[in-house]
Amino acid sequence: MAAGNETYLDRIVAHHRKRVAADRRDVQHLSDLVDGCIPAKKFRNALAEPGLSVIAEVKRRSPSKGDLFPDLDPAVLAKQYFEGGAACLSVLTDGPHFGGSVQDLQDARSAVDLPVLRKDFTVDDIDVLDARLMGADAVLLIAAALSSAELKHLYLLGREIGLDVLVEVHDEGEMEAALEVGADLIGVNQRDLYTFKVDHERASRMAALLPAGVIGVAESGVRGPEDAAALKEVGYKAVLVGETLVTSGDPVAAVSALRGSH
Repeated sequence: MAAGNETYLDRIVAHHRKRVAADRRDVQHLSDLVDGCIPAKKFRNALAEPGLSVIAEVKRRSPSKGDLFPDLDPAVLAKQYFEGGAACLSVLTDGPHFGGSVQDLQDARSAVDLPVLRKDFTVDDIDVLDARLMGADAVLLIAAALSSAELKHLYLLGREIGLDVLVEVHDEGEMEAALEVGADLIGVNQRDLYTFKVDHERASRMAALLPAGVIGVAESGVRGPEDAAALKEVGYKAVLVGETLVTSGDPVAAVSALRGSH
């Protein structure tokens, strides 16, 4: 974790570590249940199609902006995203900070035939196993929230149980850590962990570090087609967009416009 003043991420991760510490479920039992799951959809493969791919997010609220679309219907929104041409879905399952839930993910996933990322703060084996059990096809690992050992362990566990793993990074050191564990799907979050402001230069700078064969996903601060086009231009294969889509008033058109930027 970054040193210095406590960030919003520090507080949220501390909450999730406390929650997991209180979870009395048996990890081996969860592993046994995972063995009986149907195969996950290929999240990463869906982003490898020609053009700029859109990972459209089901997001009710955020710590910085508050309520965005608190009364959204995940199934309806997922269908609108699909109609607009989204390649994948991302669904917040964090309740206290984002208003999300496991039910949101399951409702969205059952509505359309698109791979789904569980967007949450993954800090333990239980979180990875739960992602698979709730029907997610991919799991998010935030490099800033994990030690190098945790990142490697949770990455390997995710892959072992059939999940794709999106490793989120904010700076060059985290990019190096992601590549060290073998990540082939890396998200660059343009939002600064300290100020919570979006730094569009960060995405451009970090794109240059993405090796061939690694799919780069730009996260946060994608305001519309111009931003999407600029991100594609510097080398990103996909954009993960939540706030812009859920507040657009027309998610079908908003997703289509992002895709049409190439």
